[in-house]
Amino acid sequence: MKQLYNHAECSIDRDERVIDSYKGKILFIGSNAKDVCQHFVDLNYTGLSMPSFSKSFYWLENQILSGAELPVAIVSDFELIDGNVYSFYYKINSNRLLKMIPFIVLAKNKNREEKIKALKVGIDDFYLDNFNAADINDRIQFLKEFKKLTLNIEPEPEINLNHFIPLFKMPMLKRLVDILVAAISLIILSPFLLTIAILIKLESKGPVFYVSKRTGTGYKIFNFYKFRTMRKDADKEIKNLKHLNQYSGNGKSSSFIKIENDPRVTKLGSFLRNTSLDELPQLFNVLIGDMSLVGNRPLPLYEAEQLTRDQWAKRFLAPAGITGLWQVTKRGKGNMSEEERMELDMAYAEKSSFFYDLTLILRTFPALFQEEKV
Repeated sequence: MKQLYNHAECSIDRDERVIDSYKGKILFIGSNAKDVCQHFVDLNYTGLSMPSFSKSFYWLENQILSGAELPVAIVSDFELIDGNVYSFYYKINSNRLLKMIPFIVLAKNKNREEKIKALKVGIDDFYLDNFNAADINDRIQFLKEFKKLTLNIEPEPEINLNHFIPLFKMPMLKRLVDILVAAISLIILSPFLLTIAILIKLESKGPVFYVSKRTGTGYKIFNFYKFRTMRKDADKEIKNLKHLNQYSGNGKSSSFIKIENDPRVTKLGSFLRNTSLDELPQLFNVLIGDMSLVGNRPLPLYEAEQLTRDQWAKRFLAPAGITGLWQVTKRGKGNMSEEERMELDMAYAEKSSFFYDLTLILRTFPALFQEEKV
C-alpha cells in the first residue's frame, strides 16, 4: 500500500481512555505534510501524509470504492508538486462525498489577497502565519457540523457505485506482452526512429521529442513521449487557438482540445501525425510501465482536471494505452463529440481484458491508414 500511494502515517500508542476520544484521520498533502502531521497526534488524530494532490485524490477515490473510512479533514500546502491547491480543491468539490470534508490550506508565504481569493472559491480556511494545531482542531470540529447543516447531506449517505469499476490491476500476461513487444519493436525500429529524429532536427529548431505531463491510470501523472510535430513552444499558443477547438461549439466549453489544420503543426509533423509515426516513442512509456499497448489515452493535465465527476472518473480506472477503443472506432470520422469519446473510454474500462486488447490491436492496423480528423 505504501508503495502504491507513497504515503506516511503518523500515530501514537493509545490507552483505552484516549481511544474513547479518538477523532479520526486527517489527510495532509504537500512537502511539509509529514512534519505538520505530527502536530496533530497529541490531539487524538491519526494522520496520513502524501506529497501530491494526484496521489491524494487517487487514494480518496479508492476509499470511496472500497467503502473505507474517509478522513475527517484535509490539510494541504498551497504549492504542490503537481500544481497549486486550487486544482486539488476543484476535484474535491466535484464529488458529493468529498465536498463534505473540511478543506484547510497552510500558506505561510502568501498574502492576504490570496487568502481572500481562496475563501471566495470555497476553501474552508486559509492560514497565512505559523499554524496552531489546537486552533485548527477547533476549526475542524466547527466545519464538520457546519457542512452537515449547510450542504444538506446526510452524515452517512448511501454510496452509489454505479459509475465505478474495480481498481485496475495490470494482469501479468498483459504486462509481459507489453514488455516483449515494446522492447523488440524498439530494437527493430531503431534505424527508422533515428531517421525520423534527424529529419525533425533538419526541418525546425527545437527538441526531437515532445515531452508533456499526462494523466493515466488512477490519475497517475507521468512524462509522455512523442516525436515533436509542432514548432517549438507550441503549447504557449493554445490560449489563442481555443476558438478553433473542434470539441467546442455553440459557445459550449470542452474538456478536450483538438484543432483541425492546426497552424502550429510542421509539414513533417503533419505526415507523422497522419501515419501515427509520432506515437512510436510511447513504446518507451510502455517499457517503463507508465502505459500499456492498449488502453485509454492518457490526458494532458488541463483536460484530466475537468474529468473528475463520478460519471467520467471511471475512464481513469483502466490502463493508459497507445491505442484503444475510441481510436479504432472513430479515427477518420469528423463527427465524434466529447461525450462519445468519453463513452468509448468508459466502455473500454468495463470490457478491458487481454483477449479484448488483441481484437483492438488487430483493428488498429487498418485504422492507421485513415486520416485522423478528430
